[in-house]
Amino acid sequence: MAAPSNREFSEAEAELMQATYSALREHGYVDLTIKRIADEYGKSTAAVHYYYDTKEELLAAFLDYLLEEFVASIRAVETTAPETRLSLLLDELLVDPQPNQALSVALLEMRAQAPYNEPFRERFQQNDEYTRFMLKSVISHGIDEGAFEAVDADHVARSLMTIVDGARTRSVVHGDPSALAAGRRTASEYVDATLL
Repeated sequence: MAAPSNREFSEAEAELMQATYSALREHGYVDLTIKRIADEYGKSTAAVHYYYDTKEELLAAFLDYLLEEFVASIRAVETTAPETRLSLLLDELLVDPQPNQALSVALLEMRAQAPYNEPFRERFQQNDEYTRFMLKSVISHGIDEGAFEAVDADHVARSLMTIVDGARTRSVVHGDPSALAAGRRTASEYVDATLL
């Protein structure tokens, strides 16, 4: 399992990540420039280049930042009850993972660049592996506790990731926000049929 980077972002870098978030929402991946990020940051392009030499380096760091935010939200779930924890994890992945459709589009554009951009590919693989690990861990814990049927936890986690990826992609490509709700319902039906 590829663990999150555990990278510490300084307060200034966190502000820069928020500026990147805003600029991506506003302009999308294709039209994103260091100048537009700097404008959102409220500083010069030199201030952005102090931290990152290129837009690609900045966006790779932004993907690290998003994964750290996701991990923090998952760690904030206090329950250890397997059914509840799995349900909350699926909510986090499918109910409304990106409150802004424009950012979801930009992230899909970045994902489409992953085959040609090794730092992007590494970050997306790390994100997917970590998410699958979290799902598998919750499922394995549920099996150990007798809350879930004895199944191949890795296979179930991979199947749930397929549902998540499909719903997110349909939501963005077709501009269909109901795809997330349909994906969440499908994930629940799969969990009920497979684990309960």
